[in-house]
Amino acid sequence: MSNTMSSEFKIIEEAKKPLSMHPKKFALWLFIASVIMLFAAWTSAYIVKRGDIGWSEIILPQQFYVNTVIIALSSVSMIWAVRAARQNSRDQLKVAITITMVLGLAFLAGQFLAYAEMVALKQFLTGGNVSHSFIYVISGAHAAHVIGGVFYLVIVFFSAYRNQVHSGAMTRIEMCATYWHFLGLLWLYLFVFLILNP
Repeated sequence: MSNTMSSEFKIIEEAKKPLSMHPKKFALWLFIASVIMLFAAWTSAYIVKRGDIGWSEIILPQQFYVNTVIIALSSVSMIWAVRAARQNSRDQLKVAITITMVLGLAFLAGQFLAYAEMVALKQFLTGGNVSHSFIYVISGAHAAHVIGGVFYLVIVFFSAYRNQVHSGAMTRIEMCATYWHFLGLLWLYLFVFLILNP
């Protein structure tokens, strides 16, 4: 009888445990969802405008290809950073975060080089064809989010120095990694989209 009652209490207690997500992680996912909707709207508008008369074919700057490799490599170093944090390897964590920051800054510098290349190709933000404006707006908005990601990396970097990022405190770096990988995937989507829809 007592065994039956204890098992019933156990079932009731287990049922009371809700599936939950850290509030900050939930907020991050909401933000990511809003960014996805924003870029989905822009790429949808791009497709619609592409059917208009006078649409000028876009020549993508070669620097975009280089930037794609850079942001992909930064995701690899971010994976290394998370792994180092889980293993409580502070030195590796700091190195990995530093590499990710440097690659993030290299990506941003590469975007400016890409814009210079577009200007040399006579593809301007204003005064030219609307197709060229789309490239600046879409890639520029992505770059703005990358700037936010780099700031987040700086916060994680200093947190690692203060030993606030380790196997027992993973929320900050996990959120940073989620956002950074999202930015990488978003750029890959935009890059492929622009290749397929010149």
